Amino acid sequence: MTLARDENAAGDPNDLRPVPRIAIQAFCETSDVAELLEAAGADRRMSRAHLKVQMGGLPAAVEFYGSAPTPNLVVVESKGKAEEILGHLDGLADVCDPGTKVMVIGHVNDVVLYRELIRRGVSEYVVMPLTMFDVVRAIGELYHGPAAAPLGRTVAFIGAKGGCGSSTVAHNVAWSIGKTFGTDVMITDLDLAWGTAALDFNQEPPQGVVEALNSPERLDETFLDRLLTKCSDQLSILAAPAMLDRAYDHEEQDFDTIIEVARSTVPIVVLDLPHQWTSWTRRQLREADDVVIVAAPDLANLRNAKNLVDTLKAGRPNDAPPHLVFNMVGVPKRPEIKPEEFAKALELPIAAIIPFDAAVFGNAANKGLMIGEMDAKHASAEVFRTLATLTTGRREVRKGRKSALDLGPLLAKLRMRKAS
Repeated sequence: MTLARDENAAGDPNDLRPVPRIAIQAFCETSDVAELLEAAGADRRMSRAHLKVQMGGLPAAVEFYGSAPTPNLVVVESKGKAEEILGHLDGLADVCDPGTKVMVIGHVNDVVLYRELIRRGVSEYVVMPLTMFDVVRAIGELYHGPAAAPLGRTVAFIGAKGGCGSSTVAHNVAWSIGKTFGTDVMITDLDLAWGTAALDFNQEPPQGVVEALNSPERLDETFLDRLLTKCSDQLSILAAPAMLDRAYDHEEQDFDTIIEVARSTVPIVVLDLPHQWTSWTRRQLREADDVVIVAAPDLANLRNAKNLVDTLKAGRPNDAPPHLVFNMVGVPKRPEIKPEEFAKALELPIAAIIPFDAAVFGNAANKGLMIGEMDAKHASAEVFRTLATLTTGRREVRKGRKSALDLGPLLAKLRMRKAS
């Protein structure tokens, strides 16, 4: 615990752990802290927890729990001095159930007080001013601990419209992450009926996502490892069955355990989401660390992308906006919306533009290879390497650029080639 905040980390959500399914009750003295906790409760990393905020501070908490059981975590704010805080905490200790954690939000930066609070069993003492991220981080660390292994980063890919090549982009970016950074990557193919991850990597896995879904009680790192298909030293896939022998009707939380175990196993988990809108696809988009929307430059894609962006903005108010990737740009004789106009309508920068090149992408698909394996110098391979850098957070794309890569010259060459 650090009494003084680290200003460099206070607003960075990338290292935050999701809070488990716990009940939290907070007793505040000031409206500022109450609003801060309400904002934290609305963050996606707190979606599994149930938070109730009320006023009254430590005295109200002592009175309330005199006749009610305590939840998993009690958060109390106190503006009082050390003697006052300790006196009220002694009263709270008398009514707290075993196993309940207590976090105190104070206004006194006092190491001596902190040590005395810890000696009396308080789990955490944090000092205002705080950010919403500070609160989520403090609660998460109570249940994961500083010694816990780091969680992997989840990157969700979804197409604005069916057939725009979202899976192809996801698989090539995942391969590029492993190749470029030497980082272990897992592709989780969640398009259960029509998934193409196994085909794209020329694999015939005997098992995959469905076996994990059917045995949630057995699912741990060892069991998940048995279900994975190794495609390279760095890349594995959890394949979809791609069969129509059953209906794939799943509840909102059915995939949570798979993603949680995967994040504890590898640094990068790429989620290849189907183009369908269900409670569980919406949940995975809302809870992913990064979202990539792949779109073709036409009107239907624009409408759908706008709906996706608006939904993500409402469901992920504390996260960066999704990355916008244009695919199959420059199809001969097809009317297209200019990517700049498309992006302007969404109020998003262009992360990348992938030109239409049927020969290269078709040959790669038929051979079960990624573009970087077919031709490492191809312009699209460079796009995927750029997206690999962007989605892993290794560095930011330089500001002032409309796209991650200028493919104007290549598009012009492709148009000239097709015209001739």
